[in-house]
Amino acid sequence: MNEIEDRLEELRRSGLYRKLRMVSGPQGPRVLLNGKPVLLLCSNNYLGLADHPRVRQSAADAAMRWGVGAGASRLVSGNMTVHRRLEEMLADFKGTEGCVLFGSGYLANTGVVSSLAREGDLVFSDELNHASIVDGCRLSRAETFVYRHKDMDHLEWGLAQAKGRGALIVTDGVFSMDGDVAPLEDIVELAGAYDTRVMVDDAHGTGCMGPDGRGSVAAAGLEQEVDVIVGTLGKALGSYGAFACCDRTMAKYLVNTARSLIFSTALPPPAVAGAMAALELLNEEPRRVERLARNSRVMREQLAENGVVTGDDQTQIVPVIIGAAADAMSVCEELLAQGVFAQAIRPPTVAEGSSRLRIAVMSSHTKSELTDAARLIGRLAKPFAAQHQVERARVLASGEPDRSRIYDGLSEAA
Repeated sequence: MNEIEDRLEELRRSGLYRKLRMVSGPQGPRVLLNGKPVLLLCSNNYLGLADHPRVRQSAADAAMRWGVGAGASRLVSGNMTVHRRLEEMLADFKGTEGCVLFGSGYLANTGVVSSLAREGDLVFSDELNHASIVDGCRLSRAETFVYRHKDMDHLEWGLAQAKGRGALIVTDGVFSMDGDVAPLEDIVELAGAYDTRVMVDDAHGTGCMGPDGRGSVAAAGLEQEVDVIVGTLGKALGSYGAFACCDRTMAKYLVNTARSLIFSTALPPPAVAGAMAALELLNEEPRRVERLARNSRVMREQLAENGVVTGDDQTQIVPVIIGAAADAMSVCEELLAQGVFAQAIRPPTVAEGSSRLRIAVMSSHTKSELTDAARLIGRLAKPFAAQHQVERARVLASGEPDRSRIYDGLSEAA
């Protein structure tokens, strides 16, 4: 028991201790956090659909019609008509032949990667891919080549060294901590040249970018070139669960091989019906995506006016790099004290020395809310952010490894 207490104390000393915060009421641009009203700037409810009356009513109706739970895995007795209907809607939305629902984004990524790569194969993974992709690589028992973030020269070098063993290139579409977009056209071109499959995790692109919010793959016009597009129901679509869109043959293969699907209870009908309603709203009201893009521009422009540089990307994920974990927590707590909730993200989610506020903009925020928040964030974060930029410039000039861009994941292997 003392060993556990010692570990907890070490987390506290290093600024890495975490605690659960209590949100009361539905997710919206403003929530009650531990009983105090705050502006919410760290929710993935990007389109404001989690608390939409139509989404909530659909979930309630589904509970009355189909029950609260599915009762079993989909390959036993848990596969219901509501699951098939949502899969058909998602396939149509993403422009693919087939779709397979999973219990969560984590289960989708671990299941798909470990199905498409086997022992003896080689997977190529961006160094800043989501942890669920990293774990999928580990579970597959394939060797993993971790290429430098969005570095196509490094990826091509790895593909050339693979000598035909390459099974899969996997990347986030929109990277969850930096908000930048993967060079999908270049990745698909390399995959074609080296006869390798491509999987894109579009969790933060679905509903947020591309024509009618169809995601980063659609934005690049590559729906027919990417083998598997993974997405989530728990972010822009306001519900819970995930999916893999692909051709019909691949869908049948995943049903037969993805352990995270085979050995998991099927999604609850209320979550599925809620996601269906959200997808219908997205199709009917594409201006939600336009409002999200506008709000993302407002936040980035206002932060810049207040002395905080956030990079050239334009997505709804806006990183404000602080540096040390303790400093990031200090800024986070001071913001909370003044009514703004922008969570501090620390190692191991991000690399050592790159702790940050990960600001997540929603289409339901108002311009004045974002402007006021940016002014406050600028005042509190600017000294730390400026110090981080100076240090990063020094590292780049010296030729030392830039630890803020190195993911503490798998090693290179060729």
